[in-house]
Amino acid sequence: MKKTSKKEPPPCPFVVLFNKPFHVLCQFTDKEGRVTLSDYIPVKDVYAAGRLDYDSEGLVILTNDGSLQHKISDPCHKLPKTYLVQVEGMPNEDSLVKLRKGVLLKDGMTMPAEAEVIDEPRDIWPRVPPIRYRKNIPATWLRLTIIEGRNRQVRRMVAAVGHPCLRLIRVKIGQWELGGLKPGEWKECKAHSSS
Repeated sequence: MKKTSKKEPPPCPFVVLFNKPFHVLCQFTDKEGRVTLSDYIPVKDVYAAGRLDYDSEGLVILTNDGSLQHKISDPCHKLPKTYLVQVEGMPNEDSLVKLRKGVLLKDGMTMPAEAEVIDEPRDIWPRVPPIRYRKNIPATWLRLTIIEGRNRQVRRMVAAVGHPCLRLIRVKIGQWELGGLKPGEWKECKAHSSS
């Protein structure tokens, strides 16, 4: 993949919204030669505010403002993060209630989450490579909002209620939304913009 040339650093404070594709590392360098943020983001002196797993997709916020980066990424600020989650099976109301009340994981109880079953999103791009479907097990989409940031938390939560995650896409962090960004696309916005 051809790397883009670097731009001059933007004025402070500054935010980049990026739609991270599947199997892109949420960092700018990698000793193993995997695809990273530097293959997509040509802006100097911005850093990811929080992480998104290698096998997850969607919204990543980058900024050149250290205090804003801390506010977005530090769990003590309880910034809500919303995900579209494709899971195996069809979660019933009992499973949704467990997610809403908190789920016991190996590292303790999660905080209550917002959880609902949704129709398959029409504006979601095909994943490359595609999800492996099992003939006898249906797949369901959930919208899940959490205010924590534990390692692989959403995946562990849905697995704990009996519905392993097939696909995970982050669509919103606080006031910032993925909007119409396609995988690999990014846009600049003001630090306090609602875009």
